Amino acid sequence: MDLISSIMQSTLIYSAPIVIAAIGGLYSERSGVVNVGIEGMMMVGGFAAAASLSLMEATVPHARWICLIFAILLGTLVSVIHAYLSINLRADQTISGTAINIFAGGLTIYLCGIIFGQQRTKAFMRGFVKSNVPVLSDVPIIGDLFFKRIYSPVYLMFLIVILTYLLLYKTPFGLRLRATGENPHAVDSLGIGVYKMRYFGVLTSGALAGLAGGIMVLTQDTQFTETSIHGTGFIALAALIFGKWKPFTTLFAGLFFGFAQILALYSDSIANRLHMEFLSKLPDEFYLMLPYIITVFALVLLSGKGVGPKASGQIYDKSQR
Repeated sequence: MDLISSIMQSTLIYSAPIVIAAIGGLYSERSGVVNVGIEGMMMVGGFAAAASLSLMEATVPHARWICLIFAILLGTLVSVIHAYLSINLRADQTISGTAINIFAGGLTIYLCGIIFGQQRTKAFMRGFVKSNVPVLSDVPIIGDLFFKRIYSPVYLMFLIVILTYLLLYKTPFGLRLRATGENPHAVDSLGIGVYKMRYFGVLTSGALAGLAGGIMVLTQDTQFTETSIHGTGFIALAALIFGKWKPFTTLFAGLFFGFAQILALYSDSIANRLHMEFLSKLPDEFYLMLPYIITVFALVLLSGKGVGPKASGQIYDKSQR
């Protein structure tokens, strides 16, 4: 039971940034804009959180949560660039997102050099710490799996998924947002602003990606470096596709990819428990590349079977209605 609970706790911790970023991508694509720049938005969010915490932790109480707000704000700010290029200037959305990723890598390292005099932030001492949830941690089995020795921001993952489901499927606004990603011309004919809906989707995507990057750095690192995010944004996109652009299935897909990421940590324990010694003999590099191998296979299996929004990635031109 100790091994299972430890694996579950680690899976939740590693899955939280993936799921939150993937839900951000869901908002963008449901509005009709592909956001390949999630990786870059996570990078600026992780930088904002780490940099602000290293500067504030000695003087500001509860600085960790304030730093996540900075991560959200900077992620949103960068997403404005993608929104303007994709919506107003009608640029290719994939190229715009790729440019955001390259831009974010250079920007964060440049700012680190200016602020800290090195290509990384100063190490922080008071990131999020694991804790038990009062009362719930005492519940048999469930308490051990979900409410003991876990970072509090992890629960934001579940809250965001539930709120996203309620917003998209239980409100008129959610219906309009989904319709914008399916048939923007029909939405426009009803007097609904397509540009406004798409801006909402992209900016929400940036906010959640920034939050995901901040949570990832403040729970899994002690400082921000160029490799802190290490492709998690692309795994989030794979989880979104694997989850068929729906909140709860995206959650389960994110948990699956999170589990793939922590296999390297428990390969020896799993091998001993299952008497499969060959697992412990595999090189660590195999487990490190496993999430990306799974990502490629998932995309291959789902190729041609996607049920994404019909107008996602398409430039909206009002004159073509």
